Amino acid sequence: MLLAVDVGNTNITCAAFQGREMVQQWRIATSGSRTAEEYGVLMSQAMALDNMKLADITDVIVATVVPETLFNIRGFCRRYFGVSPLVIGEEGVDLGMKPMIDTPAEAGADRLVDAVAAHIRYGGPLIVVDFGTGTTLDVVDADGNYIGGVIAPGVNLSLDALHRAAAKLPRIAVEKPGRVIGKNTLECMQSGIYWGYVAMIEGLVARIRAEYGENLKIVATGGLAVLFDKGTDIFDFVDPDLTLAGLVEIFYLNKPMAT
Repeated sequence: MLLAVDVGNTNITCAAFQGREMVQQWRIATSGSRTAEEYGVLMSQAMALDNMKLADITDVIVATVVPETLFNIRGFCRRYFGVSPLVIGEEGVDLGMKPMIDTPAEAGADRLVDAVAAHIRYGGPLIVVDFGTGTTLDVVDADGNYIGGVIAPGVNLSLDALHRAAAKLPRIAVEKPGRVIGKNTLECMQSGIYWGYVAMIEGLVARIRAEYGENLKIVATGGLAVLFDKGTDIFDFVDPDLTLAGLVEIFYLNKPMAT
């Protein structure tokens, strides 16, 4: 089986695939100081709960936006799986597309992987809206090339900043409020975050479409994509596991004989 590993700023998402079919998925908190042995313990315990074991994994592909995690993830893969992982962004790894931006090395691995998966699944041109630690909008042309995008603070990051900077504002969960005009502090905060992000996404999509000159399709991904889809009709597709799907496609592009 293939283990796809998506290292984000907040969580590491790991998923086991048999071919292109996801068998199981796990999440652990991202930490730059976690050792290879700690990864081994966490993953072996998580897999055991689903009646799986480390020995079931024969290949690994990794995308990370937290460079300090890579050394120990490599060590984990070599020690517990006996393989060197395929790493997005490293020399010789073919993405099947081109990052057509000023400095291609600056493009986040997750954004490139999302672009690959979105184009394969939905065609182009399109915009990928990813609700992660940062909220990103990435533009993919008709040929599948990544041509740039937008980075804004993520929903939970904004909530955390609001709570920390304003002594009287509580920490709240992200929910769709029943109305825009809040009648108490909680409702006002929920409205500002939820409808504020809906308005931001709708506004940015409109500006990107106007600048690009075409009516691009919109694909939403990330943990909060399903929630925000309830507040707008702008998304053509909602695909929470887009990054993992992209990792699988890139793996088979580079290792076509793997099973």
